[in-house]
Amino acid sequence: MPEFCSVEKEGRLTIVTIQRPEVMNSLHPPANAELAEVFDDFANDPEQWVAIITGAGDRAFSAGNDLKYQATGGKMFSPASGFAGLTSRFDCSKPIIAAVNGIAMGGGFEIALACDLIIAAENAIFALPEPRVGLAALAGGIHRLPREIGMKQAMGMLLTGRRVPAAEGKVLGFVNDVVPQGEALNAAKAWAGLILECAPLSVRGSKQAAMQGMAAASLEAAIKGQYEQIQTMYGSADFVEGPKAFSEKRQPNWSGA
Repeated sequence: MPEFCSVEKEGRLTIVTIQRPEVMNSLHPPANAELAEVFDDFANDPEQWVAIITGAGDRAFSAGNDLKYQATGGKMFSPASGFAGLTSRFDCSKPIIAAVNGIAMGGGFEIALACDLIIAAENAIFALPEPRVGLAALAGGIHRLPREIGMKQAMGMLLTGRRVPAAEGKVLGFVNDVVPQGEALNAAKAWAGLILECAPLSVRGSKQAAMQGMAAASLEAAIKGQYEQIQTMYGSADFVEGPKAFSEKRQPNWSGA
């Protein structure tokens, strides 16, 4: 059983909760390694189609790297899949949602940015304060944030380390939805439910094509690109089931195959 997080499965949905509230859900290497294994299991489980990551309690989603652990001389390392097993996980085509309750700073914000959707409680606060302690947001924040909200707005956060509340995060464009305090997880489940209404291979193909297309040299190159998950979608039973269900005026029975 995991020591630093909990894992629940509700049908096709995996819910991962960071369980270190005594240190505002900050992560040290053992927690990172554990989360990497958890998300490896999710990525490899054909029965699980969507994941949510959140933090225990209302104070913090994650305060990022456990600096106190680092200051005591604890050995620092990151798994190949990155901070929380997510920030360098570039090959997972399944959607992952961040349910942000409270503080998401430094690596905590970078975890959220590595997810496909960010659902934030009203009390959520986002920041990349690394320059204030002589560091830099090298777990993806420096590169993901400009791609998501534009260079000037990103620089306003990256160069100052300023704290951005949930409502501003939605205006800037990195937050999808802002909900009352204590409701981030329930709202994330509702978003997951909407995703689960769709064909899983279509969802994965859409995610992969959108993400890989961002690196294409031009819009034309992105549109003409070859995407593995799209090819899988074309050859699937669901590719037939969707139009068939529509023509028969019933809900589709997705198999994910």
